[in-house]
Amino acid sequence: MRRQKKVAEPGRVWYNRKKQREADDTMKWMAASDLHGSAMACEALLAACDREGADRLLLLGDLLYHGPRNPLPEGYDPRRCYELLNEYREKLLCVRGNCDAAVDQMVLEFPIMAEYLLLQLGERTVFATHGDVWTPEHPPLLAPGSILLAGHTHHAACDVYPGFLYLNPGSPALPKDTGHRGYLILEEDAVTFKELDGTVYRTHPLT
Repeated sequence: MRRQKKVAEPGRVWYNRKKQREADDTMKWMAASDLHGSAMACEALLAACDREGADRLLLLGDLLYHGPRNPLPEGYDPRRCYELLNEYREKLLCVRGNCDAAVDQMVLEFPIMAEYLLLQLGERTVFATHGDVWTPEHPPLLAPGSILLAGHTHHAACDVYPGFLYLNPGSPALPKDTGHRGYLILEEDAVTFKELDGTVYRTHPLT
């Protein structure tokens, strides 16, 4: 009798844990969120990705549309933004933001409609999501020591909660904190927060 393949449920992505763990032990993940159609921020972010030598770029939603509650970001050009992102499609892993829609998926050449991703970073599980549904105050079911990685708030954050670590890279286009326009680098031993020009403004050990 043939064994049936496991099919991912709608809205989430499954990974081969064994194969992924072998790769992720030495992987350098870069995470960013909430570009909101700023081609200027997108271009700077992709240049930083090249400079960092990141293996993968995780985009945590709200890629092209600025949203009804936000002002237009500097350099707002959704078409140029999706053209830039499509050039990096093989390096991107994405989740859906509350401002992302089916029409965005039509022009993007990589999937963006997953509600969350489950990733393995050494012995830690990373639950990557946009942050409009799963939040530190309303977390998903996480194994002890896991990481909840989200965007949405436009505030960079690195906060320890009972049982998990909450990380938020902020927004390179419309920051609402102290003005950090940047991203974070996630490696097995540490998380590093950086400005778009590569300046480090916060680190947190993961060992």
